[in-house]
Amino acid sequence: MIELFKIGFLTITLSDIVDIVIVAFIVYKLYTLLRGTIAAQVFIGLMIILMISFVAQAINLKALSWLLRLLTDIWVIAFVILFQPEIRRLLVMIARNPMFRIFTKAEEPEEAQIIADTAFELSQQQHGALIVLVRSTGIRGYTETGEILNARLSKELLTSIFYPRSPLHDGAVIVKNNVIEAARATLPLSNTTKVDGESLGMRHRAGLGISEQADVISIIVSEETGGISIAENGELSHGLSKDTLKNKIESAFKTPPLKGWKAIIEQLRKQK
Repeated sequence: MIELFKIGFLTITLSDIVDIVIVAFIVYKLYTLLRGTIAAQVFIGLMIILMISFVAQAINLKALSWLLRLLTDIWVIAFVILFQPEIRRLLVMIARNPMFRIFTKAEEPEEAQIIADTAFELSQQQHGALIVLVRSTGIRGYTETGEILNARLSKELLTSIFYPRSPLHDGAVIVKNNVIEAARATLPLSNTTKVDGESLGMRHRAGLGISEQADVISIIVSEETGGISIAENGELSHGLSKDTLKNKIESAFKTPPLKGWKAIIEQLRKQK
């Protein structure tokens, strides 16, 4: 390898420069994704420990190197535990990217009109509802928190589930491939409590929360106002008409234009 220059006893080659640039770029990108969160402070602490460990080995401080090695040997496990939410969001964003979704084809729901008609009827009656439509990957862990139905999707069944006196109305209905997999499912709540200055109830936070953590879209009907909302990729749109909802459901299951890694990073920033 071509030797460029020396710094004391260190010999710097072209591969060393490339290696440093790549590592610096990765560290910078990780920091920009975590910036503004508690995880960013922990990340900086880990980087400081790694730098001190590198310097200690370079100047042959054996005792300090041994002590820091005990920490660095388990840093990968600690990294996964500490940054589990961020890693999960990153993996979800990668799975949503069109570049990778060609391997996991999402089926477009045949009954988008049924969902729209159901939401509109529930809205007219001011019956609250939360319907989760699964796209490319399942959410089995959340499905198993509810009552397993595995019933064919229909307007009559959905409206009866969300009838206020129904024992299944409190919770989410999970739909995949036009099959109602479960009702009364429990979903994770989003940390977002306000959108456009309006406070979000538990149903809206649950619909938004699952859209942040999985490749799904959530349809929410407000029990208080009868308003229809849809959550996708951690973003909430409200005040939808029946036709607008139908169009959004259909477009959500179509392959979007290729946007690349910038779209992934931008979506992660919005979900902080």
